[in-house]
Amino acid sequence: MSSAKPNSVSPASAARRRTVIDALRRGAVPESGLDLLATGLDRFESALDAELDAVASGGSVFKAVRGEYGSGKTFFTRWLGERAKRVGFAVAEVQISETETPLHKLETVYRRLTERLTTASFPPSALRPIADSWFYALEEDALAAGASEDDLAREVEKLLTARLAEVSRHAPSFATALRGYRGASAEGDEATAAAVLGWLGGQPHVAAAARRSAGVRGDLDHFGALGFLQGLLTVLRDSGHRGLFVVLDEVETLQRVRSDARDKALNALRQLIDEVHSGRFPGLYLVITGTPAFYDGRQGVQRLAPLAQRLATDFTTDPRFDNPRAVQLRLPGFTQESLVRLGVTIRDLYAAGAEAPDRVKALAEDAYVADLAGAVGGALGGKVGVAPRLFLKKLVSDVLDRIDQFEDFDPRQHYQLTVSGSELTDVERNAAAASADHIELDV
Repeated sequence: MSSAKPNSVSPASAARRRTVIDALRRGAVPESGLDLLATGLDRFESALDAELDAVASGGSVFKAVRGEYGSGKTFFTRWLGERAKRVGFAVAEVQISETETPLHKLETVYRRLTERLTTASFPPSALRPIADSWFYALEEDALAAGASEDDLAREVEKLLTARLAEVSRHAPSFATALRGYRGASAEGDEATAAAVLGWLGGQPHVAAAARRSAGVRGDLDHFGALGFLQGLLTVLRDSGHRGLFVVLDEVETLQRVRSDARDKALNALRQLIDEVHSGRFPGLYLVITGTPAFYDGRQGVQRLAPLAQRLATDFTTDPRFDNPRAVQLRLPGFTQESLVRLGVTIRDLYAAGAEAPDRVKALAEDAYVADLAGAVGGALGGKVGVAPRLFLKKLVSDVLDRIDQFEDFDPRQHYQLTVSGSELTDVERNAAAASADHIELDV
């Protein structure tokens, strides 16, 4: 990382750095800028980029990411999502949960997807600008084919019908709703246009008047959601996007739901995988994340034999020889060495935008970063694999911020690591030793 002073760094670079550092200070995974932190992921790049290229060419991919808590699954999928976004994909990250987004209710998953939909140009939800750009593309295609201004609306309608012909076999109301949205927008009826687009995005309880105006009825159901996803992919490709990258995060929460809901969710996952592999969703790169217990345990994937067969991957060999092209991809988790390496990367990134970069690098030298990483790991019962979040939070907010702001602050003299239960996640709390309430850093 560069150690240049702030005034020599472009505003965009400064903004990206600030986004990353602010997230780490809160103990969160950054939403963007993850390429600045990526260490040890280069062995995945070639295979994953090739898969993105295949999806952009009309293929589809399903990927299962496995790793223990703290191994960086969310980091990894956001890093891959950023790579996808840079080459023209739309991206959506959906958190699976029993109460908010149960996997067996695909209509809810689709709704969360549209709410979280983002592109390189538009933040969530990007559904409306994507729909608008699609209609603009249809108009341009119609004009290029020789349509006059008087005939434009009619020719756009013909193109809409043709482009969504396959989608309409499964979900005719998708095209109907798009027509209703365009009609309301053309008439300047913003309330109806927004309501119809909400219905198109899977929102329930849309006003009956808006639905009547668009010619649609009821709410989206489980089976309609797959048709709507197919329609969204068509709209994305026609409006210039190369595909859609979707993450279903924390799928392991299925292990904690009622057995009937769990079985429905596992079957929904099996159905999604089969639909992806059948070619129904050209342009879709679908990723799920889960713990090894979810993939290998009797309360997870192994509960449904057809699903276990589809996800079966050999992990008996040395992790160095894991196949990144396989359906399951294993994240090995952090070691003390890799945690220190990440800490040094963060330290250098912080220093590049600091008011006192030289002091930051001198007082938080590599040896100190290693000591802090060791102390945080010790506070969590020696379980380094679950330490990254807390370690980076402490490094940024307790150490680097103070070095940068106070000339006479020396972390070896004026700081000792303390870990309280209130700042820990459930997994970190379980890992922490009973004596970890107050831990002094060895100097």
